[in-house]
Amino acid sequence: MPENFDAIIIGGGHNGLVTAAYLARARRRVIVLEARELVGGCAVTEEIWPGYRVSTGAYLSSLLQQKVVRDLELEKFGYKVDAKDPAFFSPFPDGRCLFMWQDRAKTIEEIAKFSKRDAETYPRYEERLEKLARVAEEMLLTTPPPFPPGGMGDAMEYLKLAGSMRGLSKREVVALIKIFTQSAADFLDEWFESEEVKVTLATDGVIGANGGPRSPGTAYILLHHCMGGVNGHRGLWGFVRGGMGAVSNAIAESARSRGAVIRTSSPVAKILVKEGRVRGVALENGDEIQARIVASGVDPRRTFLQLMEERDLDPDFLEDIRHFRSEGTSLKMNLALSGLPEFRALAGAPGPQHKATMHICPSIDYIERAWDDAKYGRPSQSPLIEMTIPTMYDPSLAPPGRHIMGIFLQYAPYTLRGATWDELREGYADRVLEVIEEYCPNIKSIVLERQTLTPLDLERRFGITGGNIFHGEMSADQMFVLRPVAGFARYRMPVRGLYLCGSGAHPGGGVMGAPGHNCAREILKDR
Repeated sequence: MPENFDAIIIGGGHNGLVTAAYLARARRRVIVLEARELVGGCAVTEEIWPGYRVSTGAYLSSLLQQKVVRDLELEKFGYKVDAKDPAFFSPFPDGRCLFMWQDRAKTIEEIAKFSKRDAETYPRYEERLEKLARVAEEMLLTTPPPFPPGGMGDAMEYLKLAGSMRGLSKREVVALIKIFTQSAADFLDEWFESEEVKVTLATDGVIGANGGPRSPGTAYILLHHCMGGVNGHRGLWGFVRGGMGAVSNAIAESARSRGAVIRTSSPVAKILVKEGRVRGVALENGDEIQARIVASGVDPRRTFLQLMEERDLDPDFLEDIRHFRSEGTSLKMNLALSGLPEFRALAGAPGPQHKATMHICPSIDYIERAWDDAKYGRPSQSPLIEMTIPTMYDPSLAPPGRHIMGIFLQYAPYTLRGATWDELREGYADRVLEVIEEYCPNIKSIVLERQTLTPLDLERRFGITGGNIFHGEMSADQMFVLRPVAGFARYRMPVRGLYLCGSGAHPGGGVMGAPGHNCAREILKDR
């Protein structure tokens, strides 16, 4: 006999777990079905080599909503974050380097080494960005209004949305509107003159994006990465104790404490629909589980093009989903190290540079050229590289005296021209280490193990279509009232009882929990 629940959550990524936890708190009988042997989606900790516990996918925390942390009592279940300090370290080919610190005064001193004018400008830039981020953050836990609006009630929702801009000057309102379509480079050009300062800040605009720093829309990605904070301090990013899997495990334990059932190694084969309403799911092993509510935490293309029958969906909706862009351009490498990298620009180990996100991207033009490669189906010959060493904050992640390094780079296009990732993977990993070696001459000698996850590998390992870490591009035409598609941004999908609770829904990607939170709220409204 099929099992019965009030709600089924497909996918045990952090958003699916958040939805389950909120529904369980509301006394709904809920089950989470995760295909892999562990929960977390891309936010996992895995012992891929003996003694090394690695955040194989997502690697830093900041965007997780404080309301979710409080409501689900995540600290009680082991969630703890160490804020990065310094925030960034950028070495340059001429031997100079730039730090950005939690302490604004120290950051201003660093910027002054490159431009006194920029040092004077930086506080105003931070204040402007924080003000815009506060307004944008108000939308994160908001259900988008109906689009297109259908009546006076819908119009009122848009008026409420406009009310969030109260307190902004005319100039700030213009800046907020521009930032949604502007490129990161254009946005930063309005503030700074130093190439080194601009490129250090621009990285946040292209991480995970299908675009270079001069591509329209990357200014919003920059803003997106400036939302959130750590331990109540805005704008900071940090390392989770125990790796990113500790985030997912804390949410899962919160859900279990309220009665949620979580099953791993339980891949869903099909969403069952009868007479226009969901009835449950069928697993790949043939088992069926019934529920009148199904919320999918997997990406839109996988949800609707793989788990559902065409006959159960409106043809126009299906056509829109087929056009939902979901190919990624990010590659993740994980290294086990016998020591720490020694930088030409700053000798000594350990040093503050090893506690920061370390950038290899000397100029805006460098990143743009890297994107030019990817546009034509080639992995960047000289990619933008971000390096982090979580063992500088949590030594328990590796054996004594050893370290873990995460490398996240742009650009590695999912679709290659004239080759496959299975052919190029290891050769490209060698190239990445060669680029790092230009700045850290000892890097190859300290690598004990390496794991390379191309977009194809991200798709295979984590079940994200095209290896897109955001479940779909976060471009203006795929955000807010248009995410995933027009008319279906309010988490309810075109089959009664079916919802979308993952990063393919508003407000998009990042380990923030907002889509899961918002979806649960709408489910409970409907019930």
